[in-house]
Amino acid sequence: MGDDDARRFDVQRVYVPEEQTRLGRWLAYMRDNPLFTIGVMLLSIFLGLAVIGPYFVGDPLRTDIAAMYSPPSTEHWFGTDEYGRDIFARSVHAARLDLSIGIVIALVAMIIGSAVGVVSGYFGGRVDEMVMRLTDILLAFPGFVLALIIVAALDESILNVVIAVAAAYVPYFIRLTRAQALVEREKEYADAARLAGNGPFRTAFRHVMPNSLRPALVSATLVTGWAVLTVAGLAFLSVGIQPPRAEWGVMVGEGAGDIITGEWWTSLFPGGMIVLAVMAFHFIGDDLTGTNT
Repeated sequence: MGDDDARRFDVQRVYVPEEQTRLGRWLAYMRDNPLFTIGVMLLSIFLGLAVIGPYFVGDPLRTDIAAMYSPPSTEHWFGTDEYGRDIFARSVHAARLDLSIGIVIALVAMIIGSAVGVVSGYFGGRVDEMVMRLTDILLAFPGFVLALIIVAALDESILNVVIAVAAAYVPYFIRLTRAQALVEREKEYADAARLAGNGPFRTAFRHVMPNSLRPALVSATLVTGWAVLTVAGLAFLSVGIQPPRAEWGVMVGEGAGDIITGEWWTSLFPGGMIVLAVMAFHFIGDDLTGTNT
């Protein structure tokens, strides 16, 4: 092999397209983490159902008394309920509602909790003491119980459900971001930002906060699953989202009594979708949490 051929070989070996290396690393990661792969696949299916599914199924509120309590069939994949409503159509429409609410709750809780956590961790002192004692009080209540109390005190609407459940999960993000901010504020870039003339709030939110968000971003996937489960649990108890709106918890609550009379499909399929959706978020979140630590 001549010198020119060797140089051409080296150039080809060095300049491997970056897209191919990223794709290779991604595929290798998914191969080595089967639960993460399952979670991504399940979540992709549910997101597809939520985004385009409602355009291909019927009206979730359409009733047909002649078809009431029809078992699963080629005409009604998940069967029908006591009003003859197609359970598959209702489950698909509920996927859009539940996933949207879960994602919004996680984002709201993360934004508010991270902002408060950065202030608490960066400033310390009395501010930190006051914030953490309030956080401890909120954490004394299980998230579901706290959300139940807040929703019961407010009018039953989707907005109030989002506010209540987000408020229940804000303390988790406060603790996560505060712990990271305590580390980040001691690093050289934070000192450099202060020496450059940045005020404390600008340093906290412009420099420290972006570097303190990684644990919160990872945990947001877990909180999204918890939020979906919490919203469905509240709806099952007839708190928050109310019938006849197509929502998984509402459907499970409506169909719970049908199991006794043999119509198992009215609650099994929406309940199974809750399990699979939460499982998807938790598979992804557990794997990312392990990677982050």
